[in-house]
Amino acid sequence: MDENCIFCKLSNHVFDTNMIYEDDDFAVILDLSPAAKGHALILPKEHYANIYELPEDLTSKAFLLAKKMASHLTEKLKCDGFNIVQNNGETAGQTVFHFHIHLIPRYKDDNQKIGWKPLEVSNDDLAALAKEIRL
Repeated sequence: MDENCIFCKLSNHVFDTNMIYEDDDFAVILDLSPAAKGHALILPKEHYANIYELPEDLTSKAFLLAKKMASHLTEKLKCDGFNIVQNNGETAGQTVFHFHIHLIPRYKDDNQKIGWKPLEVSNDDLAALAKEIRL
């Protein structure tokens, strides 16, 4: 646990939270600044700054938990859709440098936007890029 990390403290009961799920590896809490009713965060109990630091076994568990929680919240809240968001780095919108996944129930006319302006790109450029970055 990083003593200077608010998410470490929240996931390890240093501060009170509105926790909706907990296991040995993760805590799921309601976000204090929600984008929508039921907006929650999946937090590993150990400190990892981002997805690049998160071990593969915990990465798998985190995204399986995201699916489980999205299904559960959709059923309980009767939301109309769901966003699962995970940011890495300040440029990508990460503001707390402890890996976390946002679970955001969406409701018709909730006036929230998660999106981007699509770039214009040719098929030739896409093919060249795919060749360059293929795993």
